[in-house]
Order: sequence, then structure tokens, then C-alpha cells
Amino acid sequence: MHSRPREPSAKGLFGMIRPRPAVSRVPRLAALKAYGGLRVSDPRLSRSEETLGRIGALEVRLAHRAVDIRRAQRLRFDVFYQEMSAVADAATLLARRDVDAWDAVCDHLLVLDHGRPTRHGPAVVGTYRLLRQEIAERCGGFYTAGEFDIAPLIARHRGLTFLELGRSCVLPPYRNKRTVELLWHGIWTYVLRHRVDVMLGCASLEGTDPEALALPLSFLHHFAAAPEPWRARALPGRHVRLDRMDREAVDPKAALHALPPLIKGYLRLGARVGDGAVIDRQFGTTDILVVLPVSAISARYIGHFGAGAERHAA
Repeated sequence: MHSRPREPSAKGLFGMIRPRPAVSRVPRLAALKAYGGLRVSDPRLSRSEETLGRIGALEVRLAHRAVDIRRAQRLRFDVFYQEMSAVADAATLLARRDVDAWDAVCDHLLVLDHGRPTRHGPAVVGTYRLLRQEIAERCGGFYTAGEFDIAPLIARHRGLTFLELGRSCVLPPYRNKRTVELLWHGIWTYVLRHRVDVMLGCASLEGTDPEALALPLSFLHHFAAAPEPWRARALPGRHVRLDRMDREAVDPKAALHALPPLIKGYLRLGARVGDGAVIDRQFGTTDILVVLPVSAISARYIGHFGAGAERHAA
């Protein structure tokens, strides 16, 4: 986390975290609820109307109404399917919303612009989807498991709590440092509130030809590989090796320039990548696994947002 986007695009600016499961394990009822913007009945899902942060007219908060989740789905449709020419099925075209069963079991982080009022409230201009481990275990597992074998990774760290990040997108006029900072402030507040220990998800590089992506993929393999305790491998039959070039042949500066900003941002925070990539021909992307233990986050970034997420607190 459909399309064959070309730079510049939402994906080019932010990357996408949109892992797709081979087979949905989320209960069928959840899939039906997701189309209405409803969620499963689980007290562990967050439904607070509390503001998580604010910068000027922009506010970050969790969606607490069905209409807000539908608005997030519509935003995703506009970005993934309209702007980025994703290949939509009939149901997606009819709904004009990007919907899947996981929408009913996830928390939805929204960036709202109070300077753009609509009949449903401030315009939704950015979104991230959050799935905590305790919810995933009750409702069909993590979405990322459709591309990477993350079960051994989670088993090695049974005492830690995982959070999956997914379905990120922002409207073109808001693709700037302020919006990204507010989204990350919301995520950091959420991480602290739920005592999350590890964040994970898939991030995408443009294109489906690994040789054309040899430089950034090889850079990730040689300079950003997760240590063994934090490593997970792409699923058998989908695994594409990252080491297309020898370490000595990799120009780190050029490779970083070729990486999507979202992935570079994760690396700056302290994230590392899994073993192998997955080609998603429907989306026209090459996906990697990103793993970010909270303990590995740079002290500089924790200081920036505040150890208690007070920097942009409303």
C-alpha cells in the first residue's frame, strides 16, 4: 500500500501502503459493513471524536461516523482510480469508493481541512488506515499477510504489539510537509495511546520490472535490510529478489533519489525492509515490506513530535 501511476502522483510523493491479500479472511459480514462505512461491533475499535492534532485549518482525528469512513473511501478512489488510473472492478466503479473488507475492522485516520466546509463537515484531504494486532487476530489477520509471510516475525516477538499502516493517500494540493507532519503526528499519538511496539506495512515502488528498479532495490537490500529478528520474506511464488546489483556498484545518493519519499521517510525514522519484493501487476508496482520497531525510531524524531505527542496537540 489496481493502477499504473506515473510520476508525479500521490504514490510518487507519498508512496502507498496497500498490501493485497491473496484471499480475504475477514468475515463476510465485515465486507458488507465496509460498503456502508460501518464497522464490526468490537469495543476495541476506536470511536473517539477527540482531535489528535491541528496545524492551522488542518486537523487530524480518527473517523467516528460511517459517513466519514465513506468519505475516506471516496478520497482513496479519487486518488487511486481517478488520478492514478487504477483498474477498478464493477463494484468499485459503481460505489465510486475504494472499499475492502478491512475497512470494517480498521481505524481510519483523517486529515480534515476546516477551510473547506462540506455538508458532512470539513473536507477530508488525507487518510491512513490503521489495524492493531488485537483487532487483526480477531477479524481475519493482517492485510500485509497477502504478500509477505509475517507470521514468523510476529511469533518471534510475542510480547510486542504490532500496528499495520495502510491505504495512505492525500489530495494533490495538500501534498506538502505540513500535511505529512500532521498525519505522522496522528500516527505517533495513536502509537502512544495504544502502546504499539512495532509498525509494519507494504510500500510501493513505481513499475513492475525489477531490473528497471535494480538501483533502489539493491540499495534497500545492501543498506536497509532488517536484521534477522525483524525480517519477513515475500510469500513463496511471489518472491522477487532485491539484490539486483553488487553492493560496490550501488550509488547510495542516486538510489535514495530514486526511492519514493515515503520510503525515504521511513528509513530516516529507523525502519528497515524485509526479504524480497512482490510484483503487483494490477497496480503496476513493486512492493516491499517495511518494519519499524518503535524502539528504533530516531530520538530526533521523537523529540520533534514530543515524547507525549504534544507538538501539534489541539
